Amino acid sequence: MSDLVAARARYVELVAKREGISSPRLLEALAAVPREDFLARGPWRIKSGAARSYRLTPDADPVHLYDNVLVAIDARRKLDTGLPSLWAHFIDVLDIREKDRVVQIGCGLGYFSAVLSKMVGPKGLVLAVECDQRLAYRAASYLRPYRNVEVVHGDGCAAIEPPADVIIVHAGFSHPHPCWLQSLRPRGRLLVPLTQRDREGAVIKITRNAKGFEAEAVQQIRIFPGQGRGTTALDDRVADWWQRASALAPLRFRGIEQGLPADG
Repeated sequence: MSDLVAARARYVELVAKREGISSPRLLEALAAVPREDFLARGPWRIKSGAARSYRLTPDADPVHLYDNVLVAIDARRKLDTGLPSLWAHFIDVLDIREKDRVVQIGCGLGYFSAVLSKMVGPKGLVLAVECDQRLAYRAASYLRPYRNVEVVHGDGCAAIEPPADVIIVHAGFSHPHPCWLQSLRPRGRLLVPLTQRDREGAVIKITRNAKGFEAEAVQQIRIFPGQGRGTTALDDRVADWWQRASALAPLRFRGIEQGLPADG
């Protein structure tokens, strides 16, 4: 067994153990997708989830990427790849299945798009949306071998056709966008980080059911803000309301008005 193969095996084992991953399809996808294929050539700037500063890998050996570390995409903007254990956990709670249609809002360089591609299989579809044109172009290039992935340059705040089984948002917003809710199929799931201007907040999972929607808090997060997200104190209060309300008990509602749940 080569050093790289062994490192990938340890990486999957680490993520599975840390988050208690229950989906065999997810673990198989993590083992199958080379993380280095979705980054510029190393050395890389990396850091743990709790670290404040990056460290430079000693060389360009991909073995350094097979750990639970963030990798800088743009260190000046503090824009990183997703932390593997964190996003594996979020994907796991969404119960993604073969043939599902999954929409990503903020796909970055496409690593998790590829993981999702493996999970939904050739009869499923991943729509990967990225607001940064340069990142979208690079993601499209990296994802070319994944035939069931479509990369789109946009802000993700438009109606999605046809409707999705799963929508997963990889950036912070003050509230769920109404178009995301309306773009869910029956029993569809939305996962979105609801954050304030300091990038702190909580990840909320929303499920569509026969009577409307049900929201529950998943866990706390610090994440890069989404394009067009709220930038005022009022937006902060809206995000805080969602976090508090969904943490107490499942929150049931029929729609969104001015960023808050509505029964109309």
